[in-house]
Amino acid sequence: MKEKLLHTPEGVRDIYGEEYITKGRAERAVKECMRHYGFLQIKTPAFEYFDIFNSERGSVDRKDMFKFIDRDGETLVLRPDVTPQVARCVAKYFRDEKLPIRLFYHGNTFVNNDGYQGKLKEITQIGAELVNEPGVDADAEMIALMIDSLDSMGLKDFQIEVGNADFFRGLCDDAGFDEDETNELRMLIEAKNLFGVEELLSGKNIDENIKELFTRLPLQFGTIEFVRDIRKKTKNPRAVAALERLEKLYEKLSFYGKEGYVSFDLGMLTLYDYYTGVVFKAYTHKVGEAIAAGGRYDKLLSQFGKPAPAIGIAIYTDYALTAMARQNVTPVVTHDLTLILYDEKYEVKAVKIANGFRKDGLKAVLLKKDAKVSGEEYERYAESIMAGGILFVDSDEMIRILDMESKKISEKRL
Repeated sequence: MKEKLLHTPEGVRDIYGEEYITKGRAERAVKECMRHYGFLQIKTPAFEYFDIFNSERGSVDRKDMFKFIDRDGETLVLRPDVTPQVARCVAKYFRDEKLPIRLFYHGNTFVNNDGYQGKLKEITQIGAELVNEPGVDADAEMIALMIDSLDSMGLKDFQIEVGNADFFRGLCDDAGFDEDETNELRMLIEAKNLFGVEELLSGKNIDENIKELFTRLPLQFGTIEFVRDIRKKTKNPRAVAALERLEKLYEKLSFYGKEGYVSFDLGMLTLYDYYTGVVFKAYTHKVGEAIAAGGRYDKLLSQFGKPAPAIGIAIYTDYALTAMARQNVTPVVTHDLTLILYDEKYEVKAVKIANGFRKDGLKAVLLKKDAKVSGEEYERYAESIMAGGILFVDSDEMIRILDMESKKISEKRL
């Protein structure tokens, strides 16, 4: 049992040392990028009432939530998704605001998935939500922000796949599907399960052209020319409007110089049912999961009492950093800490030196020397705490400085 307690449960992990510093720096870069776009930070609680995320909201399935009961008998959940929380906050604090609201958040989400292929159950997200902006201009701005956010972390080689949930819903309208059939078909298409889609449609009395579009949806992706070609093959007003919006979005992204990052996937149907229009995900090689995602959710805030259009993005920093490590583009961590190793009789001098370092904005660790510990052990320890050097305080007149990278020692007179 003691050995078991040394390990974390499936789907969560410890982060420390250089990895933690790297993650912190990448996250600060993303948050600074969001501030450059005029977003203000908001912090939401780690757990909420279950009803914030219930099935009516279109968030995570209830079986995938971590649920518990408080002392008053209320059902609470660890947040599986931050967007409904921000929607609640906007409805509470900005109920009468008509002009654009720009908020961003930084926190962990908890989804009790089955843990296949090492999928994490706790991940860190940095997300941004833009409320009271219904236009395609806002769609383009948020995708541009996603691209700049990933770039600020150090990622360069990634692609944004863009779809539109209304295209699928327009086809479902023509087919006469009910809500259960629509949800089942959406899950099959999102999973790219071509055979499952064909089996579901085989017993349905629907137009053959619509049936063909449905069966091809899992494989419907390409350039803007592909979108224009598909627009010629459907007459449903909702589906046509969705495709026209994608064309306008591509044009707007060209104003930002970001169109080269974008491809289109008409089979992209997020499992979050609150998305109402443009949806998008960012992918890069050597990682199976999306490293960022987002979309428009124009009906969610009305469930909290504030009818308002909105669009959001989320950067999944754990997956993005995994990609960076595997692609050897992890940001360089500066070893800007000094280990001050002192003999006991020179403790006062060592403390004064450390205080001077910290006053000047430098990092310092004090450690009293132990005769039983070898110099090699102290060097190993300095490496483990990511010290750039060791400062030896063991003389009245001189201090010695070991540069950890070159392993050269220099002296300085006091």
